Amino acid sequence: MNSDDKKARPRKRGRRSPLASVALVLTGLLITGGAYALLTATSPANASVDMSSAQTISEGKKLFAANCATCHGLDLAGASTGPSLIGVGAAAVDFQVGTGRMPLEQDAPQGVKHPVVFRDSQIKQMAAYVGSISPGPGIPASSNLTLTGDATKGAELFRINCAMCHNVAGAGGALTQGKFAPNLMETTPAHIYEAMLTGPQNMPVFNDDNITPQEKQDIITALKTQNKDAGVGGFVLGSLGPVAEGLFLWIFGLGAVVAFTVWLTAKAN
Repeated sequence: MNSDDKKARPRKRGRRSPLASVALVLTGLLITGGAYALLTATSPANASVDMSSAQTISEGKKLFAANCATCHGLDLAGASTGPSLIGVGAAAVDFQVGTGRMPLEQDAPQGVKHPVVFRDSQIKQMAAYVGSISPGPGIPASSNLTLTGDATKGAELFRINCAMCHNVAGAGGALTQGKFAPNLMETTPAHIYEAMLTGPQNMPVFNDDNITPQEKQDIITALKTQNKDAGVGGFVLGSLGPVAEGLFLWIFGLGAVVAFTVWLTAKAN
């Protein structure tokens, strides 16, 4: 084939590089993902839910039947694998499901916090349904979660009523038979309030006769104020008190003394 034939031969058009298909797919994924993120960010999933509306209760009943009735029974009376929920109130559902403890992942001495499975609106719907079956503690009003309480009084109340299990700094602690009091440093004010109302796991119930709503707000304010304060004595070591500090000294302090003794002995020889 000479040069004239090459010039006369028409060039092929419409062929794309293999990378063009990959780029097209990636562009589509980016556009789809961005649109999904925008829609979910602006969706009413996290909007306020009317807990008393028939629609909310009806949706909560459907969610409960599909996800909870196997263990707790369609009538909330409990089953062989789950306790009765009659009288626990909306606050208990909001706490247990909102912290990821429910649905329970495995049979253990107590429910452990996991990533939350349901959207906030769905949790509120199930809470509204359970609360509609029989009276029980309700979800606390936002006015009780403003962190405007008396932190000094709250710290005193926490030391008297809670520190023996949760540690004076709210860092948690071990209990008997594989149970434990959880760390409260990352717990939201609403869930702390609900825990006091409902007494989950081994925790006693602190109703409004034991600790008033204002005193609950004082305790929450003290915990959140304490979490914001930086440790003034060096490393906080998890705020676990003398156990962690003693372990640190035993391992590193005594280890340093032994190492220095060995070094002196080797140098003398």
